[in-house]
Amino acid sequence: MRRRSLAEPSRAVPNRAVPSRALALPRSAAMARALAVAGCAAVALPGAAQAAAPKPADTVLRHGYVATVDHTNSVAQAVAIRNGRIAYVGSDRGVKAYISHQTKVIDLKGRMVMPGLVDAHDHAIDGGTQLLACDLDYAPLTVAQFQQRIQACLDRTKDKEPDGYLQVTNWYRQAMRPSGTQVSKTDLDALSTKRPIVVMSTDGHTQLLNSRALADAKITAATPDPVSGRVIKGADGQPTGILEDAAGGLVATPAPTAADTLSSATASLTAMRAQGLTTVSPQSINTAGIKAYDTLAKDDKLTTRMFMAPDIETSAANDPAKAVRSVLAIRRQFDDGPLAPRAGITVHDSGEIFQDGVLQWPAQTASLLKPYLVNKGTDAAPDWQPGPSSGPDPYIKLPVLKKLVLALAKAGISPEIHAIGDRAVRHTLDAYAYVRRFPKYDGVRLQIAHAEMVDPADYDRFKQLDVTADMGFQWAKPAFDSIDAAKDYLGPARFNRMEPEGTLYRHGAIVAQGSDWPVDKLDQFFSMEVLVTRRGDLGGQYAGPLGKVPGVPIKAALRMFTINGAYALGADRETGSLERGKLADMVVLSQNLLKIPSSRISDTKVLRTIVGGRTVYTAAR
Repeated sequence: MRRRSLAEPSRAVPNRAVPSRALALPRSAAMARALAVAGCAAVALPGAAQAAAPKPADTVLRHGYVATVDHTNSVAQAVAIRNGRIAYVGSDRGVKAYISHQTKVIDLKGRMVMPGLVDAHDHAIDGGTQLLACDLDYAPLTVAQFQQRIQACLDRTKDKEPDGYLQVTNWYRQAMRPSGTQVSKTDLDALSTKRPIVVMSTDGHTQLLNSRALADAKITAATPDPVSGRVIKGADGQPTGILEDAAGGLVATPAPTAADTLSSATASLTAMRAQGLTTVSPQSINTAGIKAYDTLAKDDKLTTRMFMAPDIETSAANDPAKAVRSVLAIRRQFDDGPLAPRAGITVHDSGEIFQDGVLQWPAQTASLLKPYLVNKGTDAAPDWQPGPSSGPDPYIKLPVLKKLVLALAKAGISPEIHAIGDRAVRHTLDAYAYVRRFPKYDGVRLQIAHAEMVDPADYDRFKQLDVTADMGFQWAKPAFDSIDAAKDYLGPARFNRMEPEGTLYRHGAIVAQGSDWPVDKLDQFFSMEVLVTRRGDLGGQYAGPLGKVPGVPIKAALRMFTINGAYALGADRETGSLERGKLADMVVLSQNLLKIPSSRISDTKVLRTIVGGRTVYTAAR
């Protein structure tokens, strides 16, 4: 049977990848070599001549719809797995040769199989922690509801009185009701407790403290703003309890114990395998977090491939050699070497290097080329005009950033830079252009995390410089943060090009999922639906679609969740698509994403997650 093709025209991730540690090939040589490898790893064709009967497979999945996400987006019916790798992809007829009495045969009954999902940018250990914490669950809340939810957490943990910290997560600051509502330490001080309270916003850039926590942190009217952060103060000069960006570092909450961190890591793995994630890259993870996953790996409990992006201290920006040493030391301690069927730990990237904050009011810490707008009229008759602020300058000056990313590239470390505003994005691209002046480092994967606002003059530079945009797709929908907290402050032109996933795709850029979990909920197929439709689930004034950026075709979306992420992590020769010789990382889904209305993508359930040929998750029946 001839395999059906779902090929997208030329926007597939380029098969020019080099091994993650082989960085000496110039781009042309790397491309030629990779294309040759891609040819050798082609999907087995039904009826192809065999020199000898193939060895039996350990597992065969057949009678399905297998979206390979290979370079032609071909579709097959069956997959054979041997020793944790893909031995065959093709027809039901052809796979029969791989079946013996010892082979486990799974009848897919027409279900869709696709490569395991890849998340090139998340904070998995924090996600696990928040699953176990006092969780506000991203909910839109009135002040009274906000207080009630936190008081309930206090009441459940009365044994921690009077000195145990209460850490509250997933506060959707921009969604406070009614729109524009702000909370302060006063709202927390009204609760029945003597404990210090620290509330973290969903975007990770704002903390709210009660007076007890401010006192413990010795934050007063005299406390200066740290570099790349702000201690918000009221008209009386006193701290309001709001800390922005690096100011959060002034708060020394009790460090989690090793047992706490292990529990967080375990919780994160449980959540990720149920979502079909087979490869993730935890950003800015500290040594304690890596140790927790390493412990689980040694106990054969690691169920997701972990591409660690270790934390780089802010001070190391001015000392690139120190930054390199810190990452290489962690690589020597934890990296498991070449990818193997069993999930392991790889140290490939730098941790997230921050160049700015967030676009949304009231923080507005993203670095823009032009000022945020302010209302010089009234609520009834608004008059939005350029205000005094374009956000902060990019946190690391360009000459310093150039030296830092080049030093990382020389050491075979792929840098990833957090850049949200269009000025921060341009600044980062300028630094990456400097790295690309040195052809021997062409194999290094350069990444920008988020890229929520990109100036049109910079769209083509992503492809030209081979820079992957790791983007959180759930932000590409109308919601409190995009409408109430951004639209008017940006003005129509900028608002209409917010979250430019579809635009960058059409300009030939490699776009990969970088969920940023737990900044957003871990909901892979809702994220995919937003990517395709640019609509959310709130209705009313948030019905969508968001702005004027086009949605992404579903076939391209599949690549953004799989092979593109693998490419960003330097792993696309081993995973990210279903091809002979690659690791057997795949998921079985409840419905065929290519045959349903886009509005139903979010209804998709993962039925089975397979990592290196081993089933690590099956849905309850």
